[in-house]
Amino acid sequence: MHEPPGATRAAQIRAGLGDSLGVGLGIFPLGIALGVLVIQAGLPWWISPALAIGVFAGSVELLLVGMLAAATPLLTIAVTVFAVNFRHVFYALSFPVSRVRRGLPRAYSIYAMVDEAYATYVLMPEEKLSSARMVSGQLAMQAYWVGGGLVGVLIATALPAPIEGFEFALVALFVVMTLDALRSRREIPSAVLAGLSVGVALLVFPGQALLAALIMFTLALTGRFFLTKGAARA
Repeated sequence: MHEPPGATRAAQIRAGLGDSLGVGLGIFPLGIALGVLVIQAGLPWWISPALAIGVFAGSVELLLVGMLAAATPLLTIAVTVFAVNFRHVFYALSFPVSRVRRGLPRAYSIYAMVDEAYATYVLMPEEKLSSARMVSGQLAMQAYWVGGGLVGVLIATALPAPIEGFEFALVALFVVMTLDALRSRREIPSAVLAGLSVGVALLVFPGQALLAALIMFTLALTGRFFLTKGAARA
């Protein structure tokens, strides 16, 4: 494994921790939201660190809190998680995991390939990357998430009453992400397809609307991809 010239292992670990600082400013508050939501949903406090350690996928963990609290069928949970995190499959095609030492470090780096880690290291010059830097950075990012969740649990436990409307945090997160994506007009058709999928699912499959909408939206996006690709070749 190639290491940056003249860089000690300790220096690379410090660099990794530095890489995580900016990311931590966003991850830690979301972790707090996760912890608060877990308690307000009536779930055991340990669900927060369990999700942050066992799943570690960002927004989908906030979504899972509501699904667990509502005793959502396992199949619906599995399809939802698959649809929300399917983008990670494409991350692996360009993420510089070859810079990470084989064995447990590389396995962890692949597991912890969240959006923030991808954005941090995929654009970094390869000569600056090392196994110690990437793994320590990813470990720190997960620590922010776990720590934020525990702080959120403590806050929610100490509150005399639940925060009304706090469960809207997840909806607000996805609204912001959607609005950000729609700044590019080429994504407007995707938003239209999403709306149509949800509308049809609510009318035709009211008992399994979420699962049906996800399946229809995935099929619609696949069809759009091939139509766009065919039009580009014509």
